[in-house]
Amino acid sequence: MRRKIRENSSRIIRHYRSRKKVVGTPERPRLCLSPSINHLEAQVINDYDQKTLFGVSTKSEEFKKKSGLKSTGNVKAAEAFGKYFAEQAKAKGIEKVVLDRSGFLYHGRVKAFAEAARAQGLSF
Repeated sequence: MRRKIRENSSRIIRHYRSRKKVVGTPERPRLCLSPSINHLEAQVINDYDQKTLFGVSTKSEEFKKKSGLKSTGNVKAAEAFGKYFAEQAKAKGIEKVVLDRSGFLYHGRVKAFAEAARAQGLSF
């Protein structure tokens, strides 16, 4: 239990440190990725206007139907979610974003999501 608290506090410190540099603009909004144990959530945020442009999650029925996956907490699901997110972003007219990892390290599900979104044409 004690170790988990330390790991999470390290993540929070990394998150604050990166948020000093990562800012979403109207031309290039911030893509905030929030992975949990079983799900991924992603939002596109314009920090200047303090508006969330849109957000999607692996919890949504539309994603579950489209992907056909039973488990949503693994790398395969993260790749499918990255493709789904990029399609949704392009439909909203968003081509360029700035990635905010929320203090999570760039490997595993975060990396799979980012690479799949890039492959679909999202630029960050």
